[in-house]
Amino acid sequence: MTQIKSFRDLLVWQKSMNLVTDIYQLTRNFPQAEMFGLTSQLRRASISIPSNIAEGYGRNTSKDYLRYLQIALGSLYEIQTQLEIASNLHFLEIFDFNKMISLCLEIERMLTSLIAKIKAKIA
Repeated sequence: MTQIKSFRDLLVWQKSMNLVTDIYQLTRNFPQAEMFGLTSQLRRASISIPSNIAEGYGRNTSKDYLRYLQIALGSLYEIQTQLEIASNLHFLEIFDFNKMISLCLEIERMLTSLIAKIKAKIA
């Protein structure tokens, strides 16, 4: 097992960085009218995930870290909802929707596992 020296070593952070890139590329094709709506919401929520993982990692206590990971998880749920909306509005091809949801679910599993480990540590 590799020693974690930085938040950059966390696979969940790396995957969430990939999600940000994918969201930005995907939303380039959204209607211009959505620039300040769904496009902006998806982009902000995606940025929130790795940002909160990193910020929580830098905090002094496990309790603080846990809080930031839970915020990241909330942003991930927000993205899943927004992807559903984008799909319903036919802004996404089904292939792209499935790919994005799959990545979200993978990150969700990783975040919930990390949250459980930290909860066990502080219990």
